[in-house]
Amino acid sequence: MSEKDTNLSRLFVSTTVRRRDIGWFILSFLLPLLSLRWAEAQQLRKIHVAIPAITPAAAPFAIAKDRGYYREEGLDVDLIVMPSAVGIQALIGGNVSFSTQGGAGLLPALRGAPIRLLFSAYRRPMYWLYARAEIRSVGDLKGKKVGVSSIGSGPDSLLRDVLKKQGLEGGRDVVILPVGSGIARFYALQAGSVDAAMLSIPANFMAQEGGYRQLVSFIDQDMVELQGSILASLQLLESEPALAEKFLRGSVKGFRILRDNRAVTTQVLVRFLKLKEDAVAKIYDVIRPGLTPDGTLSEELQKKSLEHILARVGLKEPPRLETIFDFSLARKVNDELQARGWRP
Repeated sequence: MSEKDTNLSRLFVSTTVRRRDIGWFILSFLLPLLSLRWAEAQQLRKIHVAIPAITPAAAPFAIAKDRGYYREEGLDVDLIVMPSAVGIQALIGGNVSFSTQGGAGLLPALRGAPIRLLFSAYRRPMYWLYARAEIRSVGDLKGKKVGVSSIGSGPDSLLRDVLKKQGLEGGRDVVILPVGSGIARFYALQAGSVDAAMLSIPANFMAQEGGYRQLVSFIDQDMVELQGSILASLQLLESEPALAEKFLRGSVKGFRILRDNRAVTTQVLVRFLKLKEDAVAKIYDVIRPGLTPDGTLSEELQKKSLEHILARVGLKEPPRLETIFDFSLARKVNDELQARGWRP
């Protein structure tokens, strides 16, 4: 063998050894990391949580999931979009661990459903009633069709209340149709399936740009409508209080980001809502005033949140508030985070 061939052979062997050593080095680095991730995944508990739509109402939960706050609690949270009425039924039936449908849970709770509202991110109704341009007022909706997410939902109750103030009865003078969550209601309006619709963000901006007429901005009304809430069944609260506390803690952290950090919230919502940053920044400025201070409500606001739905269950006065609301766990979590000096 020539000296040249010998040198090439040595170079080949040396290169092969180096590649092998590099490969072993990479494996020795990656295997513990992969093992750790696998072990972590094995330890996480998968839970299902109902959200009404991909809207800013679900922001606290989207942020908590995105930032890893649920994983810190040992939870793998699956946020599942369900119409409000379906989400509440899933909660009662034990098909989801928690529901975030907010106001939609108050009606069944008033009727005796074994559920409690534990937390609420928003206290102002983030809904807008839009109609075809030729409809100039709420009174003009007589004989018309109005779209809501589902019968018994928060938008449904708000609509019936504003109709009543104009001497109209929903279901008799005005046809109320369940046409789906999120922007589905705008598409129903656009297609002519309904004459007006209760819209949430970002569908309200779409309607404005499309030349539809805004009849009511509910966020500007003296009303309390709970959104971005956490509801749990009594069965879960009694059998698994630790699970409820873990989910609350992760959610409260997400809420604090939403409340205090515009930049991070915008980044998360760009991904969650699949909108451009300038649109999300505009949305943030609209929703920020509607937040509760810490996810809890005073007794006065609890009572006010029930006002527009009491008549639907034949009540003149609300029942004992503790049969509907239980903010004790949210207050405990807030106090603990405050004592620890937790900062996002």
